[in-house]
Amino acid sequence: MLEQFKTITDLATEIWNTGDLSRFGEVYATNFVNHDPSRADSVDYESFKALIAEVHNGMPDHKVVVQDAIAENDKIASRWVVTATHTGTVTGIPATGKRVTYTGMTIYRFERGKIVEAWWNYDMLGALQQLGVIPSMQET
Repeated sequence: MLEQFKTITDLATEIWNTGDLSRFGEVYATNFVNHDPSRADSVDYESFKALIAEVHNGMPDHKVVVQDAIAENDKIASRWVVTATHTGTVTGIPATGKRVTYTGMTIYRFERGKIVEAWWNYDMLGALQQLGVIPSMQET
């Protein structure tokens, strides 16, 4: 079962990396619940799917590289790094043309071979500072 979860998690990463949502329904259950304190507007299947589309519209070269993954019971936890260039509006922030790199972790919970819940923790502050939206500590 854990190998099946890893295959699904790899496909989820591929969706994030390509922006191709054609296989979204193979990965995420229709009753999917998203727990992301930085994205209160992205809580369910449809809004999460829209989030991925928004990210790829504003950062077409968005790339997730999974550094580590640990699986137990019905969950997989992964630590990852994202790199992207901000060429369009994302989360209401107009394009800056700047490149960002930030780290994070995700825990996915599975039911019946699909992801039904996700919890996110990532360096949004660092990403916003790299984009110039929030001053870095050196600038204050």
